Amino acid sequence: MNFRTVISVIIPNYNYAPYLRERIDSVLNQTFQDFELILLDDASTDNSVEILNKYRDNPHITHIKINEKNTGSPFQQWLKGISLAKGTYIWIAESDDIASPRFLETTVPLLEQHPDAAICFSGSTLIDEHGNIILHDINKWSKKAMPQKYRIFNGNEYVRRNMYWRNYIANASAAIFRKSSFEQANPTICSEMRYSGDWLFWTRLALHGSVIEVYEELNFFRQHARKVTVKAANNGGGKMEDIEIIRQIELATPIKPYKRTIRHGIL
Repeated sequence: MNFRTVISVIIPNYNYAPYLRERIDSVLNQTFQDFELILLDDASTDNSVEILNKYRDNPHITHIKINEKNTGSPFQQWLKGISLAKGTYIWIAESDDIASPRFLETTVPLLEQHPDAAICFSGSTLIDEHGNIILHDINKWSKKAMPQKYRIFNGNEYVRRNMYWRNYIANASAAIFRKSSFEQANPTICSEMRYSGDWLFWTRLALHGSVIEVYEELNFFRQHARKVTVKAANNGGGKMEDIEIIRQIELATPIKPYKRTIRHGIL
C-alpha cells in the first residue's frame, strides 16, 4: 500500500505557531501511516513558517505552500489543500488541534468497509490553550449510541434530522471524508463564507453519501480567544451565513413546514 495515496492530511495554518509543532507531530505519530501530509500557511506573521520548514525533509510531506497574502477565509485554504491532495480520503487537521494516535487507525477502515459513506467523524474532547481538558460535553451522544462503537446514517436523513438544526461536525479535525464525495458535492461556495462555511461543507458532503459517527473521543478540539468560531459568536458575523445555510438545506432536501417554522423562529 502506498502511503501517499490512501489519505491526504491537510494542515491549514494562520498564526498558530504555539500549537503547530504539537499538531504536526500528532499526525506524524499516527499508528496508521499510509498518508501524505500537506502543510499550508496563510501568510502568518508569527514564526509559523520557520516551524513548517523544519519538517521539509519528512518523507510524508508532499507540499509546503506559503501564501504571500492572507486570503481572509479558512475555507479557501481547505479548497487549496484538497486540490493538491492525491489520497482517496482527506483529513483537514486544523493547526491548533491534536489527534489521538489511533484517529486514522479507527476512521479510515470504516470508510474502506462502507464505500457509500462520504464522512466518518469521531467524538471530540475540548482542551484549553494550554492543553488542559475542559469538562464540557460537545458530543451530546444519545443513550442509544453509547453501547455501540459506531453508527451509519443515511446522508439525506442526517441532514434533515441533525445538520438542519446545528453543525454536528463542530470541528473539522474530528472528520475524514471521501474525496470523490467532495467532488460530487462541489461545496466551493464555502470559500465565500468566513464563519459558517464548515457547516455548509459537511452538509453538502452528507447529501452525497452516508455519515458514520464513531463513539470514541479521538480528537482534541482546542478552545481559545483567537478561534474564528469564537470571533463569530462575539461579533454576530456568522448569523447571516447561518440563515443562508438553512435556506440551502431547505432547497436540497424536504423539510416539513412545521419544522421550518420552528427553525426560522430559532434564527
